[in-house]
Amino acid sequence: MTARKLLALATAAAALAIPASASAGPLVATATGCADQSLGQPFRPWADLASYTLHPGGDFERRAGWTLAGGASIVDGNEPAFVGSATDSHSLAIPSGGGATSPSLCVGIEHPDMRFFATASNPTATLGVEVLFEDSMGNVRSASIGVVAGSTRWAPTAPFPLAVNLLPLLPDSRTAVAFRFSASGGSFRIDDVYVDPYRSR
Repeated sequence: MTARKLLALATAAAALAIPASASAGPLVATATGCADQSLGQPFRPWADLASYTLHPGGDFERRAGWTLAGGASIVDGNEPAFVGSATDSHSLAIPSGGGATSPSLCVGIEHPDMRFFATASNPTATLGVEVLFEDSMGNVRSASIGVVAGSTRWAPTAPFPLAVNLLPLLPDSRTAVAFRFSASGGSFRIDDVYVDPYRSR
């Protein structure tokens, strides 16, 4: 192996290493615990047999720590499959230029992903989805994990794999993440945000 390749491998390893002085930031400090998560198969009717947990406040029956911007608001009307509960009656509306950021929750680093329901005002609207995570110094970073194309009918999105460079800042190779949604070209409504916290279990 050449010296250049060895240097590249060493640099990559250093970037993924967690120094002894790793600091917990706001996501780690406020994340719900992995042990407290209740799992189910809400997307089974769509041939997805993975076990998911409802993101805190992800049914939008209450605000529950979500940060809303640019006119985003919780509105009447649930996604029509009612995968959470037959009594659910609300969803989140995000106008073009608006956004929403979820509270944090605990996930594993073994290829977790997330999925939700969405509908748009027109076919040209798009919804950007980002994962927020912390580096070893407690700084909040973001990475795009996908874009939802506009559809005027409610439907589950495809599963969005989370970024693979998440750092295990919690015990047992766990870390804390949050999600940010940004609409453009038209408005979106989203509902029932679920996370498959660690698919390998």
